Amino acid sequence: MSKLFKNQPKTLQKKLSIRHYVQFFFFALIGLIAINHTLVETGAGIPFLSDASLHALCPFGGVVTLYNLATLGTFIQKIHMSSSILMILIFILAILVGPVFCSFVCPLGSFQEFLGKIGKTLFKKRYNHFIPQKVHDVLKYLRYVVLILVVYVTAKSGYLMFADIDPYNALFSFWSDEVSVKALIVLGITAILSLFVERPWCKYACPYGALLGLSNKVRIFKIKRVEATCVSCNKCTTVCPMNIDVANKTTVTDLQCISCMACTSEESCPVPETVTLTLEPLNIKKPVSANLNQ
Repeated sequence: MSKLFKNQPKTLQKKLSIRHYVQFFFFALIGLIAINHTLVETGAGIPFLSDASLHALCPFGGVVTLYNLATLGTFIQKIHMSSSILMILIFILAILVGPVFCSFVCPLGSFQEFLGKIGKTLFKKRYNHFIPQKVHDVLKYLRYVVLILVVYVTAKSGYLMFADIDPYNALFSFWSDEVSVKALIVLGITAILSLFVERPWCKYACPYGALLGLSNKVRIFKIKRVEATCVSCNKCTTVCPMNIDVANKTTVTDLQCISCMACTSEESCPVPETVTLTLEPLNIKKPVSANLNQ
């Protein structure tokens, strides 16, 4: 971790590392739970650690089972109450600060981001700029097509069809017979693309990310850019993993924003209190740098 930020100021290292430590924690936790789930099935197990299935730990399961729950009063196969509870908690969090689940918690997002470090080393400034902006502007809506199809097919069939292509499940259960070949292929493609494009699954295919992205339109804490103090260096746009043109916006409400806060750091914005989190409608502004140090 220190090597990634060794050339940056100590204060910046501290702020940026908070998210990375959180990412590592959840990645390791989910990985250990997945391993424990397999061990328990063989008669072994890790003491004091959950052996829940990955489906029980995925909040998107709570979304796709809503129709069955409302009409039949039952969950679809493989989905548990825990998925619905997680879904509700994450929706509340998204209304407050946007899709922080995607940038801080989701292990698949972290996996892509970790691979992206390799891509940045290989391709330098070309990384995350291989896809033309006009093509990106079309592809970014593909995940909404995926969302609609997954929810519709699951509601009609009562079958968790997304499990057949879910790279998250494949990532942490690739050794299991429960993982389909299609899911492994999707995971492999995602891993390869991550070397060229930052978070390709998040940008173009993740149905849950698509749903959480809607919260950017109504979130209480919004990312704002103060035009009066902006020096037009364009650094906030350059560092955005989701290719959002932050430098030309006063308020970031893009559906693609994952609330990673990269655009608000001193690394991207050299002017204090220019890119901030703002509490609306009270219009109470506070720089993210202060928030992350508390």
